[in-house]
Amino acid sequence: MLCCAVGCQNRKSVDSGLKFYRIPSTRTPFNANRRRLWLQAIRRADWNEDKIKNARLCGSHFISGEVSMEFNNLDFVPSVFSFSTQCEINKGDAKLERFKRKRKRDEPTHRPPDQVTDKIASESAEACLSSDDCRIEPVAGPCIVPKVLHDDLKHKYSQLSTECDNLRLDIKKLKSENEELKTTLRKTQFSFSSIKSKAVHVLFFTGLTSVIFEWLISKLKDSVEVVRGSMNLEDHLLVVLLKLRLGLSNKDIAFRFNVTECDISRILRSWLLAMSLALKPLIKWPSKHVILKNMPKCFKPKYKRCRFIIDCTEIFIHRPTNLTSRAQTYSTYKSHNTVKYLVGMSPAGAITLLSADWGGRVSDKQITAESGFYDLLEHNDEILADRGFTIRDELATRGATLRIPHFTKGKKQLSAQEVDISRRLSNVRIHIERVISRWKNVKILTTVIPLTQVDLLDDIVIVCGALTNLCKCIVPRR
Repeated sequence: MLCCAVGCQNRKSVDSGLKFYRIPSTRTPFNANRRRLWLQAIRRADWNEDKIKNARLCGSHFISGEVSMEFNNLDFVPSVFSFSTQCEINKGDAKLERFKRKRKRDEPTHRPPDQVTDKIASESAEACLSSDDCRIEPVAGPCIVPKVLHDDLKHKYSQLSTECDNLRLDIKKLKSENEELKTTLRKTQFSFSSIKSKAVHVLFFTGLTSVIFEWLISKLKDSVEVVRGSMNLEDHLLVVLLKLRLGLSNKDIAFRFNVTECDISRILRSWLLAMSLALKPLIKWPSKHVILKNMPKCFKPKYKRCRFIIDCTEIFIHRPTNLTSRAQTYSTYKSHNTVKYLVGMSPAGAITLLSADWGGRVSDKQITAESGFYDLLEHNDEILADRGFTIRDELATRGATLRIPHFTKGKKQLSAQEVDISRRLSNVRIHIERVISRWKNVKILTTVIPLTQVDLLDDIVIVCGALTNLCKCIVPRR
C-alpha cells in the first residue's frame, strides 16, 4: 500500500512502523469537513469517490506521527509535505521568467543589450518576488522597484510611522500615570514612612516620640534581622509596637502591611526577644542612696525609709486545653485563667522589678518568695505592700519592715489610729497603682492573650516595663 501524498514513497509494511489512515468519510458534517480539509492539504480536491475510497495517507504527514480528532490540535489536518516548498519555489521561478521576458520586450531597439543591467534587474526582481525571503538585499547599482509596490510600501510606512508616534505618546502617558500611582500607593500604604511626618500619628501608633523611636532603631539594628524583605527596619519595629501599643491581632497587622500572618508572627518572635535583651537593663534595681536622693516629698514625713512598693498584677489568657495547666492558671480573684507577675516600684515611680510568669492560682506570698525578692533587700529597708502580702516574718529575718493596711479580721472596726495609718499608707501606695496603670496603657497587657503567644509574655512584659521607664508620654487609652 503506497501513500497517496504527492512525492511520498512510503509503503505499508511490518518493518516500517508507519500508520496509514483512510480519508475521512462524509457520514456526518464533522467528517465531511475533515474530508474537505484533508483533500485540500494533499492537493487532491479533484478526486472522485472511488479514488478517495482506496487512498491511504501515512503518519509521516502529521507532526506527532498520528492523526488527532481534536479540532484545535495541529494534527487534525495533515500538514507535513515535501511538495509545498518546491511548488512555491517553482511558482516564484515562473514569475521571475515572465518578468525577464517582459523587461526584454520593453527595452528600446537602439539600446544594446547590457548583461550587467539584466543581471541587476534579475536580482532586484528576485528579491521582490521571492516568497522565501521578504527582505530586500542591497545590490551594487540602481534598484528598480515596481511603482505599485513602491506606493504600497510608502503607504504602509506612513501608517506605521503614525502608529509609532501614537504608541510613543501612549507610552509616555502610561509612564506618567505609573509614577503618579506609585506616589499615591506609597502615601496610602501603611508604613512608618507614611506616619513619620506627623508626630501625633507616631505617638498614637507606637506610644513613643520620633526621637525615642529612632533611638530604638539605632539600639536594635545590630541585633535584629530583616524577616520580610519588602519591609525595612522601621516597619519591623512598627509591627512590634502596634502589637504592644494597640493589641492588634496578627491578621489585622498583616492586612495593614500587605504581608502574611506568618511573616508577622516571625517578626514578633524575632524582635521581641532581641528587644527584651536590649531593654532589660532599663529595669534596674537601684541602690539605697539613689532611692533616698530621689525620694518624693509625700514619702518623707512618715515613710522616708521606704525602699520599694510591691504588688502583683494578672494578665488574662485563653483557657488552656490541658487540665493541669487550666487548674494552675485559674485565678479565683479574677475568675479567669491568668498569668501573674510581681511588680516592684521605687518611690520615684520607676519599675525596678518584674518577676517571671506564674500561674494565676499562686499566692502573692509564694511568688514573692520564689522571685528572689528577699535576696535584694538590705537592713533597715521599708517595703509597702497590699494586704495579700503576708510576708512580715520573712522580711524581719532580713532586717526589713513591711507596711500594709490594717485588717478588720477578728475586729468589729478599726481604731482611729489604725484608720489614720491605713489612710496615709494608701495615699503613698497608690503610686504603684498609677505605675501599673501607665504600664498597662500598652493595650496588649489588657487583652486576652492567645495560647500560641503565652510563651512570649515574659519578653512582652519586660519590653513594656522598659518602655514605661524610658518615657512617660504614652497617650492614655480612649
